[in-house]
Amino acid sequence: MSDAMPLNFAAHGFQPQCFALVPCAGVGERAGVGGPKQYHPVAGRPMVAHTLAALAAVPRLSATLVVLSPGDEAFARLLPHFEGERGWVTRTGGATRAHSVAAGLDELVARGAQPHDWVLVHDAARCLLQPAWVQRLIDACDHDEVGGLLALPLADTLKEAVPGSSPARVQATVSRAGKWAAQTPQMFRIGLLRPALLTALADEDTAAGITDEASAIEHLGHAPQLVPGDWANFKVTWPGDFALAERLLQLQP
Repeated sequence: MSDAMPLNFAAHGFQPQCFALVPCAGVGERAGVGGPKQYHPVAGRPMVAHTLAALAAVPRLSATLVVLSPGDEAFARLLPHFEGERGWVTRTGGATRAHSVAAGLDELVARGAQPHDWVLVHDAARCLLQPAWVQRLIDACDHDEVGGLLALPLADTLKEAVPGSSPARVQATVSRAGKWAAQTPQMFRIGLLRPALLTALADEDTAAGITDEASAIEHLGHAPQLVPGDWANFKVTWPGDFALAERLLQLQP
């Protein structure tokens, strides 16, 4: 276990706020839509608009901060009414998700967020998010010393491919016992996540393995809580995912 221990702020009488943070500076190369996938239309709206609408419907969230790339001109054009008391924007996104989240945490602190406050980092491309899932995560982690993330136990058999094989061929079957697929939001104290990311990003080898917020927390020796998510909370990544997301959104009440 790391010497850097999380603080039990609740035990000291603090009443933390919850903030959502949505890194939205990616270019969406794998999606094959000719531009940032977060702005691609899904069910008549930019994909990120569905994501932000779900977060806005969670009463416990004091505000949602969207982290854009410095040159982003699409967000304001496509979502002109987002910014306000509970909708914040910063154009300080970086080259990787971790850099964008770290910049977003700096912005939250600049806007008055405290170390004991919670931040819920959510992928812009998980556009089928339901407010009830966010509330489930908050309820599960509100008094947890570390925090946690939505995730699902793996159901499929896992195969490891032979490195460099083309076409890809199986090298081994990997045990799925005890393995979960990470989702978002991922909920941690700002005072824990911020130094965890900065520590990880300070070393290139470590930074390469930080693919989500939980991995930065794990690097410090902590064990985030796994909170059951939902199969529909998938990340739109590949071209075929857009059609599936659209069909599911059209089925929502």
